[in-house]
Amino acid sequence: MDGAEREAAGRGGPGRGRPRSEAVERSIVEGVMKLLEDGVPLADISIERVARIAGVGKATIYRRWSGREELFCDVLRTSEPPDPELPGTSMRADLVVLLESIRERGLANRSSAIIHNVYAQMKSSPKLWAAYHAAVIEPRRRMSFEVLRRGQENGEIRPDVDIDLVNDLFTGPMLVRAVLRQDAGLEEGLAERIVDTVLQGLAPGPRTPWSPSGPDPAPTAG
Repeated sequence: MDGAEREAAGRGGPGRGRPRSEAVERSIVEGVMKLLEDGVPLADISIERVARIAGVGKATIYRRWSGREELFCDVLRTSEPPDPELPGTSMRADLVVLLESIRERGLANRSSAIIHNVYAQMKSSPKLWAAYHAAVIEPRRRMSFEVLRRGQENGEIRPDVDIDLVNDLFTGPMLVRAVLRQDAGLEEGLAERIVDTVLQGLAPGPRTPWSPSGPDPAPTAG
């Protein structure tokens, strides 16, 4: 048993394996965050280095994470707000909550130079980006898909729309402001404005076909 595990065992007592595990995992994650705070690039953070700073053995880390990519994903998840709890009262209400969570993450990332730099570095590592996408991005995307699917079944949006495209129409504007346009505003009420603007074009009802030359001219008498 390494130092961190002995200390956790002393606090938790015998027979309380889960609390010991959480204490050790927390020390490892905090060790990675400490290295990032010191400006160490992701490429230079090895399992050996994390083990030293966290006061644990490499085997302790590998029992919990398969490698650096999985560990870094957990570190990023720890730095983000938890996934939102959806009210379930309507598709609009659920979409507002989902977009609000993106807005809050954008504000958190702007205030944390560490996390902002980690995201920039992560995109240069295909393995890490793939792991992060599978563990963090894809579950959130499935959540929004399910909200839109229920809305379509309930008649809140037209049955003929492409859910994949519609999801991008909702999340795209917020993601652009949160990730790509660091100068853009992330003001309160933005989630509601985006949802209501998009919903105006997706509501059930008759639609007039659009053409670049405008509506068809009215028939003339004669």
